[in-house]
Amino acid sequence: MSKKADRPEAGDGKSFQEKVSEVIEQVRPALQGHGGDVELLGVDEDKTVRVRLQGACRGCPGATMTMRMGIERILKERVPDVKQVVAVA
Repeated sequence: MSKKADRPEAGDGKSFQEKVSEVIEQVRPALQGHGGDVELLGVDEDKTVRVRLQGACRGCPGATMTMRMGIERILKERVPDVKQVVAVA
């Protein structure tokens, strides 16, 4: 079986925002398991994704690492057009 069939890219045939939203929903359970959460605020025309960390993630010393090595990495992997992910307070 091909890699694409094993793990299809998020939202084939959907809008950019729908694809991003789908991936955010996929990563939320991991954050919620640690008392945190993430809210998708929107996407900019340049394909910058804006999110708000919530719960235990808000103000956590590891929040920057969660953003870069977690949320942003996974989004860019599954939705290659993502330019960057920005946390908004």
